Amino acid sequence: MSETAPRPTLEAVAALAGVSRATVSRVVNGGDGVREPLVQRVRRAVEELGYVPNRAARSLVTRRHDAVAVVIAEPEARVFADPFFSMQLRGISKELTAHDIQLVLLLTEGRDDHPRVARYLTGGHVDGALVFSLHIDDPLPGLIRGAGVPTVFGGRPDWNDEPERSVYVDCDNRGGARAAVRHLAGLGRTRIAHITGALDQTSAVDRLDGFRDAMGDSDPRLVVESDFTPGGGERAMRELLDRCPDVDAVFAANDLTASGALRVLRESGRRVPEDVAVIGFDDVLPVTEQTEPPLTTVRQDIEEMGRLMAHLLLTGLDRGHRGKTGPDLPQSVILPTTLVRRASA
Repeated sequence: MSETAPRPTLEAVAALAGVSRATVSRVVNGGDGVREPLVQRVRRAVEELGYVPNRAARSLVTRRHDAVAVVIAEPEARVFADPFFSMQLRGISKELTAHDIQLVLLLTEGRDDHPRVARYLTGGHVDGALVFSLHIDDPLPGLIRGAGVPTVFGGRPDWNDEPERSVYVDCDNRGGARAAVRHLAGLGRTRIAHITGALDQTSAVDRLDGFRDAMGDSDPRLVVESDFTPGGGERAMRELLDRCPDVDAVFAANDLTASGALRVLRESGRRVPEDVAVIGFDDVLPVTEQTEPPLTTVRQDIEEMGRLMAHLLLTGLDRGHRGKTGPDLPQSVILPTTLVRRASA
């Protein structure tokens, strides 16, 4: 078809396939009730003519926009500095692209931005939302639910009202942390510390709980709160060395925090792992394979978590479009974690 030729119409597809315009519309828009031989004739005609559905017209028929909002409840600087977010977005994007769905990225600089996000979602621009990196007592989930937009969350939400309405994808944060600390204890380490993540997020709380599962009533000075960043890891490691200079192992709440801790240990003259063993969490390869030494960590499949978030949302949208409810709705998923041993522990 030349650049100046008119776009093929629904009527042209119907004429070539020898079926009604309504039949073509049902096939193109994913409707039921068309016999398979007719479906194949329509698809052949669509391919031969190079027909591309008009999204605006199609949305009037299907009430679908073929777009999904991805809401990250973090400032822009944090999102683009942490490889975790790009890995999760890659998984989401792959799944949406495979279904010809557009991704609309919404970032928030703070809670003042949340009403803007809610207004956008209420405006009928997207079919659903994928929301992650929520903070405890965050008003955003309530605003999104008020907008009436189907939503899948990344990470375990922290609310008890109507939990059955909350579909989420997470990893076994508590079990992964427990395995990391038990590995350190198995190496003969007795002064094992934990540098937490931001404790207004459920992932950090769960990893702290896993540490306590393994350590029991350990010295409370061996736990220092941080914020999932390299700078936070540096500050926390300095505080740990001041409090407990005999520390011989550190479990950090994520790989970026561990990378900051490693820098401080090196500056202080501590050898890793001979003097202090270190374990992170996430297995973000741009971090773990470039630290000195390479970082032992707890692996969660971040890209697969993103893909599953999108898959669950699209499954729910499809079932809702076909009138299915009740037990057919998607269920939340918790993925296993794995300890990946490298040179730091």
